[in-house]
Order: sequence, then C-alpha cells, then structure tokens
Amino acid sequence: MINIRSSASLIVVLFAVSVCIAQEPQPSSFSFTVSGAQPWTDTGIDLAPGDTLAFTSEINSGADCASATSTSADKLPLSSAPAGGLIAKTSDKSAPISAGSDVHVTEAGHLFLGINSAAAANCALTVKLTVTHGSPSAAPAPGMKDKLSTAAQTWLKGQFGSSSTPNQGQSSNAVAGSGSASGAPAQSAAGLNLPTVILDANLRKDIDGVPRRVHDAHGNLGDMVNFVIIGSQDKVQAAISAADWHVADVDSKEAGLKAIMNTYQKKDYLEMPMSHLYLFDRMQDFGYEQAQAFSVVATRHHFRLWKAPFTYNNETVWVGAATHDIGFEKDIRTGKLTHKIDPNVDAERENLADGLQKSGKAKSMTYYLPPDPVQEAKNASGGSYHSDGRLLVVFLN
Repeated sequence: MINIRSSASLIVVLFAVSVCIAQEPQPSSFSFTVSGAQPWTDTGIDLAPGDTLAFTSEINSGADCASATSTSADKLPLSSAPAGGLIAKTSDKSAPISAGSDVHVTEAGHLFLGINSAAAANCALTVKLTVTHGSPSAAPAPGMKDKLSTAAQTWLKGQFGSSSTPNQGQSSNAVAGSGSASGAPAQSAAGLNLPTVILDANLRKDIDGVPRRVHDAHGNLGDMVNFVIIGSQDKVQAAISAADWHVADVDSKEAGLKAIMNTYQKKDYLEMPMSHLYLFDRMQDFGYEQAQAFSVVATRHHFRLWKAPFTYNNETVWVGAATHDIGFEKDIRTGKLTHKIDPNVDAERENLADGLQKSGKAKSMTYYLPPDPVQEAKNASGGSYHSDGRLLVVFLN
C-alpha cells in the first residue's frame, strides 16, 4: 500500500483524475434550416476558444436557389466563397467566413449562419453542424492525455535521479552568526544576486534560537529550517500568492470535494494536502505548494510556515522549511512509500527566493549563516539531503 504521507491524498487526486477523464467533453450535433429570406440565422450557439465547427449542407427539396447561385462574386457578402453556399459569422459584428470546411474558433462568440447571396432569395439550406470542444488554438493548453503524460515524465525524472545538483564551486557570502559580512553580493545556485546585509543583533539572536530542523509527531527530526520572512500575515499571504504558490488543503475529505469540483469546472487541482510537521511545539500554520497539474501526486515544490514566538520591529516573523518532492522512496518508519525530496534543498530555497523577488513584494532579501548550520542530514522518513546551511531572510514591503 502506498502512503504518500497521506494515502487519502493520493486516492483523492487519482479519483479526481478519473473523474476528469470521464468528463472529457463529447462533440455536440445540431441541425438547422437556413433561409435566404433573411441575411443571417441565429443558431443560439455560444462559442468558446478552441471549439471546432464541422458543417455539411444541401439545398432543401423544392427550394429555388437560382437567383442566389447566379449572383456575381463582387456583389457577394463573401466573394471568396461560392454563390449560394453556406457562410457563417462567429459573432454579431465579425466578418463572414466560409462554412464549407472545418472552422476553428479562436475567440469567444456566437454563431450565425447565412447564404452567400447579395439579396434575399427563395433558397433554403439544410445544415448539419458538429461542435467539438477543445483548447484555444491561439494559446493551446495541454489536453488531458498530455497532462497525465507530462506528470508521468516529471515523476520518472525525479524517481531515477535527474534531480538538481549542488553548485560545487559556489562561495557563501552570507552574513555569519557573528555578524561579519563580506562586501560582495551573495550569488545563489539559481543565479540570484542578493546583497549582503548585516542583520540587527536582536534579530540574529532570535534566529539563532530557532531550532535548525522540524520534526514529526514522534519527535523524529526532519527537514531543515531554511528561510525566514518578516511581515504581517496579510503581507506574507499576498507575497506568496503573487509568487504563484497555492495554499495546501488540510483536510483530505474537503480536498476530495475540492478536487472533484475543480475537475467539474475544468480547473487543475494543485492543493494536495501535505503531512503535519512540527516546530515551536506545534504543527505548521500554513502549507504552500507549486505543482503542475496531476504531477502534484508525486512531484511538487512546497514549504511549511510557522509563526515565530518573537517579533522584529513590531513585525511578525515567520519561519519555514522548503523542499522539493521529486518522486517516491521507502519510509524507514513504516516500510511504505513516501515522497522523496531533492537532496539539494538549497535549490528549493532559491526557487522560493526567485518567486518572491519576481513578485515585487519583497523589500529586501539576504542570506544568513547561523551557528551550527545544517549541512548534511536526513528527513523524518530517512531521505538524505545536503545544504550550505544558510537561511534566506526576506523583509516584505
């Protein structure tokens, strides 16, 4: 039996996937009589980007289309289409197009049909229409099979070793626990160029007192604490949201309902619950994650966040642990499968820093090297990881 820190979470997501596959939209068929007595016939069909329209048409039995088919091309509503043929508009004010072949819809609209004639004619066409719903051609979104295939490939890459590797030649210009600093900016593995800032002595003292690692409910030490954010809860949540992180669901039952509703509304489910870990004698206050649709079962960027028992300049201080799930491995506590993290945890710290930097919500960021830094360790399930030991310190606007 697979235990992905919460077997119910896996069941929820797999069920959502099965529901989503079952609800792939089917083509819709329509039949109309289009009369030449009026310029346009309103079909009553709303169109969405990505829809494909397939037409067949024939002259109604007994209809007299001679006048319509004899009109000269320069007088037709659509000179490039045959006289007396079927034409269409994808909105009230759009230009007419030929309906003699498949029509690919690129913008939302409403379908009108007409006969390509310069004047009213005693002509009528029987039209059969098939509407196939799909992704917008202008900005195609992956189809269901593509999403599942990509998720599988993402998992395989993480499972069989193509994870991030540490920058062996990287120098650490972080502010050390003593408060000393080099004059050059600190260069991160991901290429971030952060200025070196000497932190306030009181803030350094408080950060030094934070446990270096979080633990599970049984006291087994796990992920390292690798970042600090300073700002109110509203500011923190706004910054994290602007960096495109999603709040992880907490309750598996509620998550199941949300996954189903998201699927029904054709939205991706990216908020799979994460396990409870502890710091300051309590479980995380918030969990956030980033993932590609369906890959969230096996691979996701995620972090846990705790409100610290101290403040800085009357601002709330938040402490977090960020890791990147890249596949599955055996949990030494239970013998079952659990998430495998990228052993280069610094890469996830930089992923967080990069997103916050791009969000425009961070006033400043720097690195801080505390006393007794974590550089080689194992998480609570037994997975090894390594780090340069630095904490990312973020001051929000």
